[in-house]
Amino acid sequence: MSTARGLSAALAAGVALGLAACGAGGAASPDGTGAADERTLTVLAAASLRDVFTDLAAGFEAEHDGVTVTLSFAGSSDLGDQVLAGAPADILASADERTMTRVVEAGDASDPVPFATNTLTVVTPPDNPAGVETFADLARDDVRVVVCAPQVPCGTATDRVAEAAGVTLHRVSEEASVTDVLAKVTSGEADAGLVYVTDATLAGADVAVVDVPETDAALNVYPVAVVAAAREAGPEQVALARAWVDLVTGESGQAALAAAGFGAPDGASP
Repeated sequence: MSTARGLSAALAAGVALGLAACGAGGAASPDGTGAADERTLTVLAAASLRDVFTDLAAGFEAEHDGVTVTLSFAGSSDLGDQVLAGAPADILASADERTMTRVVEAGDASDPVPFATNTLTVVTPPDNPAGVETFADLARDDVRVVVCAPQVPCGTATDRVAEAAGVTLHRVSEEASVTDVLAKVTSGEADAGLVYVTDATLAGADVAVVDVPETDAALNVYPVAVVAAAREAGPEQVALARAWVDLVTGESGQAALAAAGFGAPDGASP
């Protein structure tokens, strides 16, 4: 079975589990009364979560009559800046704990919960034109390496891996998100890039994966939290936001994340 078909099947199973958990009494409103309520849930999420959160949002809307989930994806540091600047949002799901800590300490989010982990891998165009076989090859002058910018979680992880390996990467570009790095590789503008395992999985045949043990030196923990703006909107909005947190940390959400290549949050600190 292909990766895409396997992920779709797992997501479908996850949504079915969520629907079954709602019982036969019909979809409940955010306040649990059972009455439909027109409401929007705004979720800011790391770019690496785009595909799995998009599918989870469809199931969430099916379970909550009258609710629309609005998703916004970007690099985690940019999302943190948006929340700190007062952008309307109910949920923040970042790809690192550093961004979440910054937002929580400012009083703009509360009680973050780890829900996934991710690691980096090296990808090249399918024909691997530069002949990249090891992490050390990324230091060669003839290898165009694209990475995330240092302020982005995948960039921070890249720096940790490179430092631990004692390798100075031949960087030709630093991107604002991991999806931008992947795009540079798939378009042939780069000979290699460091992306999350999940992004490499979703890219499928569009990239070749170079398994390098050095990337084990950096594990990214993904936390999710209710943003202060949701609390300001009232208890019904908070209940709706917490329902999203319950989804991504619960059985169906965890199954979907695992199918997408994410690791379990076990042992991660909130």
